[in-house]
Amino acid sequence: MSESKVFTGVERRRNPGLSGDGREAGEVAVFHELGKALTSSLQLDQVLRTIMEKIDEFLHPDTWSMLLVDELKQELYFELAIGKNAHGLKDVRIKIGQGIAGWVAQNQQAVIVPDVSQDTRFFGKVDEKTKMETRSIVAVPVRFRDHCLGVIELINCMDMEGFHDRDLALLEALADFAAIALENARHVQRIHELTITDDCTNLYNARHLNFILETEIYRSQRYGYEFSLVFLDLDHFKAVNDTHGHLAGSKLLAEIGEVLRDNCRLIDFAFRYGGDEFVILLPQTSKENACVVARRLHKLIRESHWLTSEALDVRITTSAGVASYPTDSKTKAELLHLADEAMYMVKNSSRDNVAAAKQGLLSTP
Repeated sequence: MSESKVFTGVERRRNPGLSGDGREAGEVAVFHELGKALTSSLQLDQVLRTIMEKIDEFLHPDTWSMLLVDELKQELYFELAIGKNAHGLKDVRIKIGQGIAGWVAQNQQAVIVPDVSQDTRFFGKVDEKTKMETRSIVAVPVRFRDHCLGVIELINCMDMEGFHDRDLALLEALADFAAIALENARHVQRIHELTITDDCTNLYNARHLNFILETEIYRSQRYGYEFSLVFLDLDHFKAVNDTHGHLAGSKLLAEIGEVLRDNCRLIDFAFRYGGDEFVILLPQTSKENACVVARRLHKLIRESHWLTSEALDVRITTSAGVASYPTDSKTKAELLHLADEAMYMVKNSSRDNVAAAKQGLLSTP
């Protein structure tokens, strides 16, 4: 859900308004359809698109949007926006408490504003950016338990008779369905993350390395790319555990994992392979360039002071091994073996050094 999905020019079903028994039957059908979507699919887009269609079908706003809360920045961003000039909302962010949507998120209360020119909460800069003319707003919070996940906001949906209580009840019910869909999607994402992530370092785990390697071999075969692996093993890590305890050892692994992640490119992958071993996968990287990366990481770890937040000053070195596709091997198993073998070549000689498959030791620290 990190990337906003903004839809414009959506085909609208401008059915005449329903009333009485027809309206009730229509609402029952809406909830049945949404319930079916929630129980038959964990795909967030499918459920949100169904909600989008029903809001459009029953309430006919000029524009409607779903804003989600960015907890870290305490802002709202547009996850969905449908209608005239909706594309202009893609990069807009609104502070919690700012504007009508921000107020709704902060107070977790629905609000109906028949005339925004008479409401001091209205944030006119959004209209300036999108070239829209907002006359009225209806906004409801998307809540799960006591937590606000976002806001559904309808622009210019009120007729001369205003916005009916029944319409508000329908919109709040749709917001409840949206909240369930969002929570389901987040749980699925979290479960997926747990299956591929190492608890101690928050790097990817060895299981995910095997999957990514297969993907990278396929991609590199297809497009004629090179890629490389760097194996890193901490020298005398057991001494850290013996001297400072296993909690300090785990903290050291976490710190090194963070440094490795921060010193990778966006296209690179960092893994905890097991114990005190780490692997960096470098897509579109030659063996020569991978050796440069390995030397740099080796030097960075060697020259850093670790566990300073624990009032300690631990120094540690690494043994590193490099292997590349297709220079050294074209198979996953052999590539892993060669990178591991190069690393153990260092481990079994001087330690604190870098070696490359089929080349041997590269440098003296």
